[in-house]
Amino acid sequence: MTDRRALARLVHGVLAAVVVLSVLTELGRAISGATVLVPADDPGTGTRVLRLFSYFTIQSNLLVLAGVLPLVRDPAHDGRGWRVVRLTSLLGIMVTGLVYAVVLGPTLHPTGLGWWTNAGLHYVAPVLAVGGWLVLGPRPRVTAATVGWSMAWPLAWIGYALVLGALTDWYPYPFMDVVEIGYPAALRNLAFVAVLAVVLLPGFRLADRKLPPAP
Repeated sequence: MTDRRALARLVHGVLAAVVVLSVLTELGRAISGATVLVPADDPGTGTRVLRLFSYFTIQSNLLVLAGVLPLVRDPAHDGRGWRVVRLTSLLGIMVTGLVYAVVLGPTLHPTGLGWWTNAGLHYVAPVLAVGGWLVLGPRPRVTAATVGWSMAWPLAWIGYALVLGALTDWYPYPFMDVVEIGYPAALRNLAFVAVLAVVLLPGFRLADRKLPPAP
């Protein structure tokens, strides 16, 4: 048991480090204007930082960090609010990985530091977060109430992104860019993301109940 707890702390610690380094590097790039996401008409430092933290990817990684840090100290950590944060982070980071791999990744070709942070945020973090949960837990932690509350953030993010776009004509992702593709196509694409989340959440609960308790 001691070895397993040590392994859990190591995996959770590595995941936390990957998220912190990747997000801080992207923050530095946003402040300096080095990121490829800066358009020709540079909106300024404040707007660049706001846009960075408006991405689903960044928010889901920060939720992963909030959910995993207590596990570095105690791999058997529990708590009602933490359960929601943990499940929301797993949902968000899995959606991040899937949507990037299928929709966004083939169209983007980051280089330099951007390549490393892109790998950390879109590949390493999803694999370590979901894989770490499947192997190391902690389980059981997912209740029906936890599943219900875990939809709050994805829906809030959709609303926030649409309002931000309506006010600024800037949208975090091409598949929801109302200016370019119109509201019908954008809402259809967002509905697909929402359905994906609704499908994944019961899967997490089923796995939480059927897999062996951990640690």
